[in-house]
Amino acid sequence: MQNYEMMLIFTPVLADDEFKAAQKKFTSFIKENGGEIVHENAWGLKSLAYPIQKKTTGLYFVVEFTAPTDLNAKMEIQLNRDESVMRHMVTHLDKFAVAYNNRKRNAPAKAEVKEETVS
Repeated sequence: MQNYEMMLIFTPVLADDEFKAAQKKFTSFIKENGGEIVHENAWGLKSLAYPIQKKTTGLYFVVEFTAPTDLNAKMEIQLNRDESVMRHMVTHLDKFAVAYNNRKRNAPAKAEVKEETVS
């Protein structure tokens, strides 16, 4: 089992329930093919760095998962078939990236800085 992180950019014309259904579609696909979801994060609507298909915004979704290596080829086919996916990127995570993601995810909220008043 290898560790991966996948970022998907969906078309911004999806309704909220369609966006959630698309997220569930790909997380379910990972689980059905022997993978395990570690963490998922829906970023929502963000501006794109450059226009894609004449759109300047997209719905971002990031999922971290562990899966066998043959899953990537199967998922690539599904991602290319889905018209709601504008862009996708799957990244293999080494042990340092996995440790960093765990620390970042489990870090306590930043302590509030108290302002000192000068008398």
